[in-house]
Amino acid sequence: MLGMCRGRRKFLAASVALLFIPALTWIYLSSENFTVKPLSLLELQSSALSGAAGEHQALDLRSRDTEDRKHDQRREISPTPHVSTHSSHHSNGRHGNRLHTHSTEEGTGDSEAKKRNVASNSSDCVRQPVVNKCETIHIAIVCAGYNASRDVVTLVKSVLFHRRNPLHFHIITDSIAHKILSDLFHTWMVPAIHVNFYDADELKSEVSWIPNKHYSGIHGLMKLVLTKTLPSDLQKVIVLDTDITFATDIAELWVVFHKFKGQQVLGLVENQSDWYLGNLWKNHRPWPALGRGFNTGVILLLLDRLRKLKWEQMWRLTAERELMSMLSTSLADQDIFNAVIKQNPFLVHQLPCFWNVQLSDHTRSEKCYKDVSDLKVIHWNSPKKLHVKNKHVEFFRNLYLTFLEYDGNLLRRELFGCPSETDHNSENRMTVSSISPQLQKTLSELDEDDPCYEFRRERFTVHRTHVYFLHYEYEPSADNTDVTLVAQLSMDRLQMLEAICKHWEGPISLALYLSDAEAQQFLRYAQGSEVLMSRSNVGYHIVYKEGQFYPVNLLRNVAMGQVNTPYMFLSDIDFLPMYGLYEYLRKSVVQLDMANNKKALVVPAFETLRYRLSYPKSKAELLTQLDMGTLFTFRYHVWTKGHAPTDFAKWRTATTAYRVQWEPDFEPYVMVRRESPEYDRRFVGFGWNKVAHIMELDAQEYEFVVLPNAYMIHMPHAPSFDITKFRSNKQYRVCLKTLKEEFQQNMSRRYGFAALKYMTVDNNS
Repeated sequence: MLGMCRGRRKFLAASVALLFIPALTWIYLSSENFTVKPLSLLELQSSALSGAAGEHQALDLRSRDTEDRKHDQRREISPTPHVSTHSSHHSNGRHGNRLHTHSTEEGTGDSEAKKRNVASNSSDCVRQPVVNKCETIHIAIVCAGYNASRDVVTLVKSVLFHRRNPLHFHIITDSIAHKILSDLFHTWMVPAIHVNFYDADELKSEVSWIPNKHYSGIHGLMKLVLTKTLPSDLQKVIVLDTDITFATDIAELWVVFHKFKGQQVLGLVENQSDWYLGNLWKNHRPWPALGRGFNTGVILLLLDRLRKLKWEQMWRLTAERELMSMLSTSLADQDIFNAVIKQNPFLVHQLPCFWNVQLSDHTRSEKCYKDVSDLKVIHWNSPKKLHVKNKHVEFFRNLYLTFLEYDGNLLRRELFGCPSETDHNSENRMTVSSISPQLQKTLSELDEDDPCYEFRRERFTVHRTHVYFLHYEYEPSADNTDVTLVAQLSMDRLQMLEAICKHWEGPISLALYLSDAEAQQFLRYAQGSEVLMSRSNVGYHIVYKEGQFYPVNLLRNVAMGQVNTPYMFLSDIDFLPMYGLYEYLRKSVVQLDMANNKKALVVPAFETLRYRLSYPKSKAELLTQLDMGTLFTFRYHVWTKGHAPTDFAKWRTATTAYRVQWEPDFEPYVMVRRESPEYDRRFVGFGWNKVAHIMELDAQEYEFVVLPNAYMIHMPHAPSFDITKFRSNKQYRVCLKTLKEEFQQNMSRRYGFAALKYMTVDNNS
């Protein structure tokens, strides 16, 4: 009996040991492998879309992922030879599929590629190279025209959202994109960003001899000459198309350079369509390529090695030879890259296909991902863009729209611990910083306890600005009399645009104060309007929202800054100019010798309280409506002093232009030369914003001349938010009065004795 008990005890101890030792081993391995992984934007979006079920699924996937990694490490330290069979079994699970489809090396379906994947799986425990915290990542982009300049912003946003390293953008631009993007980056003020611009016009001769059928035109060939264009001391660069969206930190792609071996100098993802297989239609004859070929929407270039291999000579000789039979390229630079790789396959390092998920029709892009977390880079490489055929296109579209409408101001994140690079002050180099030392000093001198601090702070706020948001064309007139209408607006005045375009046929410069999401609403509105789309001489300049005030004078200055004509008519968006005013003002330029005299031509302003108005076709009709009470002189019942000096009684019978004198609070709408002074930015929201500008014109000895046959009519609308604050907030009015007094003192200091009259202005006006 005693022996039986001892036997049971031994059996129980052995059982406990068999269970306890593997448990300790499992805990040890878990402690080595377990890491806390932050949720990416994709995971957050997926969770938001799927709700609670999605959360459970995400937790389940993460658990499986951890388990698989633990198993892989056990497999590596295990001496038993049959582990590879077990690993093969695991590759049929979710994590294994994800590893296989992560790479176009594996995703092509080639047995050789699969072998390479197995080899890569066997090195999971090898420490992967990392990017140093403050290492600068270089990115090259070719961008030309208005549309591409708008598209590239979404790419930049997606990169900035995920990045943790300093970035240096090398952008090949035409004159249009250079103007737009230089202004944008300058006002965006994202820390640790450097931008170099390269003139595409100077590169055209390098590739203009190549006939190209692709919609990208000659600019679609310029990636071929990057080794010659980019700085000679730049060793490597990531090259991106403008229709790319990043779903991960670009540093993960940058680190792939460490995997290049031998003579590999190009990192590319396999093309995911059948284009280069030549079976899309009868007699389809593509350029030569290795297998399916490679897509050049994302390229890793080892520039130093390419230069040593004489890349320029290599691609030129290949292009010349193939063009003898192909006659032209169909896919721009991509055809030539593939022809070179066909001849020299050792040049290419094949990237996993998740680094360029190509969303054109009938592609194999779905093989690149099994789950949201698999996605790295999305490429809208179809001319259809967001309307491409893909069963997951709705998800991809939502991801793209997330960045499209994302508030770019939130991307002004500091990279702590990284010293700022020295700005070389090159003509084409821009160092973007969060705030300049001079501005920082100015802001530090402001008293935050001052009740008017927010007003004073707004004057120095740098608003992100995207000029020429839509296509713009202007041909200068030969007689130098052309006039641009200047105005500013927010989303609630958008309905006035079509009416103004019908009344004014000349150039228009508009500054729109919008959020990123509102800018996209405006874009859809404009593209859906036949009236607006029929006009190419209207410049739309987006000033992105920031702060609590409407920066009315900043908006006016932005619109004035983009005027290309010798003269500008300073209007407001609520006014409809009379039919024919554009031509009338041009004639007045000659009649009143505006070129040789400092004159401000006053256009008398009227208003109606009727939303539906039979707009008067002539001065006679306007006088009739004025007598009938349909029209009134502007603000006669609430702000008489604003337009009283125009002398409407004299205007009724005037047949020639007449001069009027400046008076306190005078704020007419005028036409002036383009070089006239800007508006004072200290005045924001409602109050004294135009009055101060007219005072400045008077101080600079402009003559105010009223035009006898010109007029404009203010259309009714709901009160703005700023005028409501002015009327309801006593502190608002107190601060406005303080700013007026400071402006008058400033005028006296700048203009001396001649400006003493401005000091006597009634500050209660």
